[in-house]
Amino acid sequence: MPCGSAGPGVSSRIAPRVGLVGYGLGGSVFHAPFIAAEPRLDLACVVTANAERQRQALARYPGVTVLASFEELLGQIDDLELVVVSTPNATHVTFAEAVLSHSRPVVVDKPVAPSAEEVARLSGLAAAANTVVVPFHNRRWDGDFRTVVSLLDAGELGTLHAFESRFERWQPQVSTDPDRAWKRDTSPSAAAGIVHDLGTHLVDQAVVLFGRPDAVYAEVARRRPAAEVNDDAFIALRYVNGPRVHLWASAVAADQGPRFRLLGSAGAYTKSGMDVQEAALIAGGLPTDPGWGEEPMPSWGRISTGPEPRAVPTYAGAYGLFYAGIAAFLLDGAPPPVDIADALLTAEIIDAALRSAHTGAVIPLG
Repeated sequence: MPCGSAGPGVSSRIAPRVGLVGYGLGGSVFHAPFIAAEPRLDLACVVTANAERQRQALARYPGVTVLASFEELLGQIDDLELVVVSTPNATHVTFAEAVLSHSRPVVVDKPVAPSAEEVARLSGLAAAANTVVVPFHNRRWDGDFRTVVSLLDAGELGTLHAFESRFERWQPQVSTDPDRAWKRDTSPSAAAGIVHDLGTHLVDQAVVLFGRPDAVYAEVARRRPAAEVNDDAFIALRYVNGPRVHLWASAVAADQGPRFRLLGSAGAYTKSGMDVQEAALIAGGLPTDPGWGEEPMPSWGRISTGPEPRAVPTYAGAYGLFYAGIAAFLLDGAPPPVDIADALLTAEIIDAALRSAHTGAVIPLG
């Protein structure tokens, strides 16, 4: 069956056909389930050279065409309306450039590229081809972050003067899984390490809330004896006319701090624990399951604006809204769900953070 053919019961003339490149953790957990669940998209083909992953993709999505190489997908790209790249970081730019050369829009997993210069180049290529690169910054749809956005929009904390955000884990042993060796690659083009990984999400969320900072300071380290790339980071963003923004990403936090801690003139909000969607997906859950993304009451955050703190219901996590936004872009002319300009700013901040960590200096962004 050609890559462009729709699965059973799906009209490819109605639903734009999507090619997914990569079926590791990112492709199988964060992309395929949501593309397949979006009624206005057709998961037409999956690219993976791994025989076991090929079997898994066919078992879960019987109507999909499985291809063994990216080159095979390029040979059938005229039958696709969108390509999604969820492969090791070092391949993002090369694959995205190839898709753009065929004037097709491309979703690229984070980080879009190892550097701001490369993000800017992709953005220029997309504009020249009259199409787009869409960064997959899915954690904008974490339930806890959606709750933070709501609280700030409502002004419940008054004037915000401090914002803390953390992605902390306890992984004292470095993974030796050969399928994840690219995460230990020390070459700059690999964009490996926690700063480019979890740090991209942390910085992107700050960009959504506060825009471009005036300066960046960072401390980045390799804490685990066997670590080859950074696994512990602190990034401070300075906003002259905004809050103090402190971000932490760590694989060596045996005792995790709050996921969010916001302090304002009228109160504070504190939230612990992680968004529930990732764990549910890894366990085999589907975004079509009842109660998808809902967090149990004991995990809700607390707001303190008076004598006693009160629980604040966490918004349901909704990664599916990203691909609903993609469908709206392809079919309705809506803007992409994430603008490449935001990925460019995020990359500039990460570049500055790594320079700051190397020199010990505060790096102005201008």
